[in-house]
Amino acid sequence: MTESRGGHRRATNRSGPPALRGALILAAIVATVIGLLAGAPNATADNVALPTPLHDRFYDAPPNLASLAPGEIIATRDRPNPPGFFDVRTYQLAFRSSDSQGEPIAAVTTVLVPTRKTADGPLLSFQHIINATGLECAPSQALWTQDPNLAIREAPGLNVALQQGWAVAIPDHLGPRSAYGAAKLGGQITLDNIRAVKDFGPAKSADSPIGLAGYSGGGMATAWAAALAPTYAPDLDIAGAAYGGVPMNLLKMAEGLGYSTPHPAFGLAFAAAIGVSREYPKQIPMWQHLSPLGKQMYLGMRNACTNDILRLGAGHDAQQVTVGGRAIFDDPVARRVVEQNSLSLYRGIPRTPIFEWHSPTDALIPVSSIDHTLDRYCRAGLPVERMSTPSPDHLSAALIGLLPAFRYLQDRFQGVPAPSSC
Repeated sequence: MTESRGGHRRATNRSGPPALRGALILAAIVATVIGLLAGAPNATADNVALPTPLHDRFYDAPPNLASLAPGEIIATRDRPNPPGFFDVRTYQLAFRSSDSQGEPIAAVTTVLVPTRKTADGPLLSFQHIINATGLECAPSQALWTQDPNLAIREAPGLNVALQQGWAVAIPDHLGPRSAYGAAKLGGQITLDNIRAVKDFGPAKSADSPIGLAGYSGGGMATAWAAALAPTYAPDLDIAGAAYGGVPMNLLKMAEGLGYSTPHPAFGLAFAAAIGVSREYPKQIPMWQHLSPLGKQMYLGMRNACTNDILRLGAGHDAQQVTVGGRAIFDDPVARRVVEQNSLSLYRGIPRTPIFEWHSPTDALIPVSSIDHTLDRYCRAGLPVERMSTPSPDHLSAALIGLLPAFRYLQDRFQGVPAPSSC
């Protein structure tokens, strides 16, 4: 669902490699799992294992949440700088956003502001890859973790942007339910996180040029944010969006991969099914269709991050975890849910220039879906610059494209006309 937004009010403040590789595998398999699990009578939220809430009142939704505008600030707080970051001030903002059903939710973003930032210097919203069903895995928690299994190892690479004087916002784009796999939700949270940061005085970003960036699962949130902005956030003027390795058609990925053969990364697909069922509990009553093994995995993954998800699901497949599994995509309701989270099937056109990169031989994503989507953008007159990385796989492409992506955004911030390879 898309939502138009009118006036924006300012509230009073009350103050690794398996992950990158798995993020694409989950997108390929998630539709398969959903197709197998759907088709029972309507469920309620009680049928869905939501993550255990954090013991931190900062994340709580206030009683008046529905009366707030999307992006309106609920609360703010100072935070110590995460390890690996320097010459910055760190803050966290809680703000109002919308879930996949259009209902109000409370979301959180972490904001890094260079100590030398000039007023209205660039603002980058960076959507990190989050492979998780637990809230402790989100960036607002994991940036400070002492657990090496949860550490966001590439986060200090953002110092490249920070040293240029850009403020960087890192939203928890899976939302308060850790709805792993619900890609459209990530786009909405990303846009509302920008609204909140622009209204936060210490960020010095009220009139900043805005950039979006992300790869793989973070790229999905970034690409959806760019596509949704004209309708969900018409008040935002986004200078440019840079994303790479984006799974743009979950249906096509699943159809090309199959679902009956055990896979070492099946846990990521299963976790994505959990995440999507959290966002669409009436359409996907998952628990009712699980085998004993499936129920065991379901409960074990309630609060899991990447390594535990991979461990619990390794070597399994969708047939093993369901009872009387349905043929793929037989259920029209479940199919519509997957389609609603497949960017190539969304007819909206971004209004911001796009930089996109991927490996032409990436075996984890259907490159044809990327080409189809960007060709449509080109036909609509949108400037799109494409970069095929000189690398054979998904993981290496992520690293190769990051600095060119930042250079692309730097030019957009400086008003240089956007190039196009259309």
